[in-house]
Amino acid sequence: MSLFKKIFSKEKKETLDKGLEKTQRSFFNKLSKAVAGKSKVDDDVLDNLEEVLVSSDVGVETTLKIIARIEARVAQDKYLGTEELNKILREEIAALLAKTNHGNETDFTTPEDKKPYVIMVVGVNGVGKTTTIGKLASQFKKAGKKVMLGAADTFRAAAIDQLQIWADRVDIPIVKQQMGSDPASVAFDTLQSAVNQDVDVVIIDTAGRLHNKVNLMNELTKIKRVMQKVVPDAPHEVMLVLDGSTGQNAFEQAKQFTKATEVTALTVTKLDGTAKGGVVIGISDQFQIPVKYIGVGEGIDDLQVFNKIEFVDSFFKA
Repeated sequence: MSLFKKIFSKEKKETLDKGLEKTQRSFFNKLSKAVAGKSKVDDDVLDNLEEVLVSSDVGVETTLKIIARIEARVAQDKYLGTEELNKILREEIAALLAKTNHGNETDFTTPEDKKPYVIMVVGVNGVGKTTTIGKLASQFKKAGKKVMLGAADTFRAAAIDQLQIWADRVDIPIVKQQMGSDPASVAFDTLQSAVNQDVDVVIIDTAGRLHNKVNLMNELTKIKRVMQKVVPDAPHEVMLVLDGSTGQNAFEQAKQFTKATEVTALTVTKLDGTAKGGVVIGISDQFQIPVKYIGVGEGIDDLQVFNKIEFVDSFFKA
């Protein structure tokens, strides 16, 4: 099928295949059992398929959408063999992802007319937020962009220290203050420095304390308001980082953060160490927010631009 022609480089594709290997193997083991001894897609197969999708962390609501689409295909085609199920599932999941992930980007790019392009990163501690920022900064730098980091997670000294380590590793400037400083003040200083130094991309780290959502909401709103004194349309992107290995917990975090602030993009990390890669499909569908990046390994280059066609291709790799 022409839709699934290769877009990534061979190396990137191999990394993606390897990163999704546990998910792919787990999913197809379950799928094989679901259709064992069956020659056509009937109610039993659909019930089993529903269980496979839910247990693969696709999520209940998204699973019901996929099942409804397959039921419609069965009704239309009258007879549908189980050997066709793989192909149909692949098409329907790709169609579902297409609703929120319109592009088939493969490169780390930012709009030419927005400089500096400001990304505010949100997410709870432990999801790989700082690592994602460091890898993202590295990729943008490799793409020829001038990058700057802002350490606005002033709630934890460790967050500032970790971001400094990444700034040193990637060799890019960082703006920071003492622990306990006003995060909005850090963001303001970062954007002023970025404008003065003709920076292309600014990535601002923020605290991820979900136990007090009102405080988090107020803090993020204040950071945005203060940034806009320097760059009127900042932030251009509010990126929520989620740990793919936590499965349904990632859904809950997405729910809480989308209530606390306007999230415009998602990064799903740690997909290489888990069989829960189906969470990408469910989160993308449920929250109607594009997944922009995925983490498929520990290497600095293992943060990839999310490409729905390549993802589905790797997910269904036989």
